[in-house]
Amino acid sequence: MTRRAVIFGCAGTEINDDERRFFAETEPTGFILFARNCQTPDQVRKLTASLRDSISWDQAPVLIDQEGGRVARLGPPHWPRRPSARIFADLARQEDWVVACEAARANARLIAADLRALGITVNCAPVLDIPVPGAHKIIGDRAYGADPKTIALLGRAVCEGLLAGGVLPVIKHIPGHGRATADSHVELPVVRTVLEKMRKTDFAPFVALREMTCAMAPHVLYSELDATAPATSSPRIIQEVIRDDIGFNGLLLSDDIGMEALSGTVGERCTAILAAGCDIVLECSGDIKVMRAAAETALPLTKSASNRLKRALRNIGPPKKFDQVKTTARLTALIGAGTV
Repeated sequence: MTRRAVIFGCAGTEINDDERRFFAETEPTGFILFARNCQTPDQVRKLTASLRDSISWDQAPVLIDQEGGRVARLGPPHWPRRPSARIFADLARQEDWVVACEAARANARLIAADLRALGITVNCAPVLDIPVPGAHKIIGDRAYGADPKTIALLGRAVCEGLLAGGVLPVIKHIPGHGRATADSHVELPVVRTVLEKMRKTDFAPFVALREMTCAMAPHVLYSELDATAPATSSPRIIQEVIRDDIGFNGLLLSDDIGMEALSGTVGERCTAILAAGCDIVLECSGDIKVMRAAAETALPLTKSASNRLKRALRNIGPPKKFDQVKTTARLTALIGAGTV
């Protein structure tokens, strides 16, 4: 069966009859959860099962943004508060990369255990962006440092921890969001850095992890690369930069199409993003009217996108055995009790 090239959110803690019928009719590729959807472990487990049942696909990917720190859809009292990326960057600076990578890997393995217990199989992490002085704080402590090597090493450790726990990582925001001086949720960020400089800095962590099978592109305008369209709707950036220059050949998701960085109607946004070469669009609002508008223009997956999806989903294996208590204790010993 060919799925539609869109991932949808839902409005609440359970799907209603209208949503169930809509998902069955439109056959999205998968779903994404937010804090509004997550109350208790039992409730989330029932929700993820219901979402998959609505499209009769028990392997449908269910995504979430569970980076740790300030970007976490799951939190107390039912789920532990996980540390931000900056904690591991600081550890790398104070100790060494081996210790920092062990900590980042352990933390990601614990996050994966949190997610798999709920039926969530894809985590939109790690962030591989390199923040620069003067950039908007939207990335900030979500970054694993300020240099390409540290970010690449820690990012790889996070991917390894997630994959060991049976959760697919999504590297983001390819080709780099760290220079943006605006929040794409509110307005279109513009990056004016030349290609050669970006190759040496922003692109480097993505090049290092280009064999990963899933990535997310941002709604950022790189004026020196394509002054006419943000990355998600720029054929030039997707093909010449992400696919050719960086060498990423995995499944490419757009950031949420509801962000104010984009212009045009929901349908126009979907059309432009898919035509540019993104494999799948994210429509995260949970508003069924908006979802209907997206579904009208979100075409079935292309053959290449379907093949990339299959390759990505093959990486969601059964979790490897681990001792959660010992892993938590080890992480606490590495980064301190106040940060776990």
